[in-house]
Parts: sequence; structure tokens; C-alpha cells
Amino acid sequence: MTTPTPSVAELGHVGLRCHDVSRQLAFYTEVLGLTVTDHDERLGIWFLSARPDTEHHELLLAEGRDAPVGIKLIQQVSFRCARFEDVLGFHRRFREHDVRLDMIVSHGNAVGVYFYDPEGNRCEVYWRTGLVARQPFVEHIDIETDPEELLDTIRASVERHGATGFTEESYRAWTREQAMPAGGAAAKEVRQ
Repeated sequence: MTTPTPSVAELGHVGLRCHDVSRQLAFYTEVLGLTVTDHDERLGIWFLSARPDTEHHELLLAEGRDAPVGIKLIQQVSFRCARFEDVLGFHRRFREHDVRLDMIVSHGNAVGVYFYDPEGNRCEVYWRTGLVARQPFVEHIDIETDPEELLDTIRASVERHGATGFTEESYRAWTREQAMPAGGAAAKEVRQ
């Protein structure tokens, strides 16, 4: 009897250790709108989901972070949105709540708004465009442009660069800086 090769169906959840679980919990529930599905205060853990009827938890917040803020532990945690309007709405909400933004980009196959949670973890909300684009594809966009005009611009860019991928020099420089050890040069804010 042969055993089939095991395969992963999908990423189930990500767990983050926190300095201040209460502050993180408020951010992920009030700003991102995730639902607390369970918690155990004795253990200092909280389970959150965007789809509590489908997935018990997609994010776990836990006490006990001992790495200083600013240490590069997580490249990003991304949350997929069902509609482009959701990404636009989150962008407005982030501005209303003074959430620190990182970059707003087209990936060709997606539109993403990158931001930082209260403890400096880099996150993204994104919407899949349905277009095919080789990755990496990182092109800064002005999300306050008329939505139809912006989508037309993204489609045109994918027509030009979708087969080869595309990255702006500022993103390439930022990526190189992020790969430097902590004692290296400080990362610069090179994105909008």
C-alpha cells in the first residue's frame, strides 16, 4: 500500500506574541474588525477570526513577547478582502485611527495597503484583481484616485509588465535594507 504524498491545504492561522495583548486585541477587533472566538486569560491567549463560522481562528494573540519592538521577526501578515471597496474602506479607517502606513501598491494580481499594528508588526489588507502577474510586482499607486481609473491603470501596467514582473527601485532598495543584520544600516522610509 502506498501512502500519498502529504500536502498542505491552506495556511490556517498565525500566532503573535505581544508586549501588550490588550492594545493588540483592541487594534485587531476595533480597527480590522476581527471577532474574538475564544480566549483564556490565565494563559494570556486570544483567538480571532474574520470568518468565525468557517475558521475558528486565523490569528492568535499571546502574551510573552520578549523581543524588543523594532526587531525584525515578521515580514508581513496579510488579510485578504473580498472586494476592492473593502481595501479602500480600510485605507480610510487606518487614516482615521492614525495607523502608520507602510506602502500602498499594486501587485498586478492584487492591490495592497501595508500598515503596522501597534507593536510594529507589518501587515497588509489586499484584494485580488483577477489579473495574472509574475511576482514580485510592486508598483506604488495613489489609492485616492477614482477607483475605475485606478483599476484601468493597474490593468495597463499588468499588460506591460505582467509577464516579467515589476519592482520600483525604492522597493528594491528597501528590500535590500531589510535583509541587513540588526547592526547594519538603519532602514530608511523610502516608500510613500
